[in-house]
Amino acid sequence: MSKREDLAAQATDYALDHGLIGLSLRPLAAELGTSDRMLIYHFGSKDALVADVLAVSCDLSVRTVRELPPSPSVRQAVIDLWEAWETPQLLRCQRLYVEAAALGLFGKEPYATSVRATNDVWLAEIVAHLERSGAGDQSERLATLVDAAFNGILLDRPLEGDQESRKIVEDLADALA
Repeated sequence: MSKREDLAAQATDYALDHGLIGLSLRPLAAELGTSDRMLIYHFGSKDALVADVLAVSCDLSVRTVRELPPSPSVRQAVIDLWEAWETPQLLRCQRLYVEAAALGLFGKEPYATSVRATNDVWLAEIVAHLERSGAGDQSERLATLVDAAFNGILLDRPLEGDQESRKIVEDLADALA
């Protein structure tokens, strides 16, 4: 692993704990045992560092889905994806994604570009899981619906609670089956 990759992994851990909004290089560098100048040296800019953090976070999310065994049905695949989504690591990554997506909505870079890039990687892995689980030609469309619904549930969860979220996922799974 290169120094940049090592720093990106550590910076991702930091961002997963502290978020991206208000991210400052000095506290980040202090946490990583380096200086803000060394971070700029390795990444070229704060934007490049943030882009790498989002890519590493996406890779962690994708790995979680990739490790899922095929589900016996599309319905069960949706539920299995939700259960993976609810794991602490993936949930932290998704919260970071939502934060970046919100900033990207306002055209802020590198968020807008990074979110577009990570969307493609993330959706491809959801498609792959649905294909392994028998969704066939519908996998791409179903993946888009699952991703949109899960993101909506994540945003509403503080209002709805875990039981209501689970019921929504089960209704979605029934509808998509």
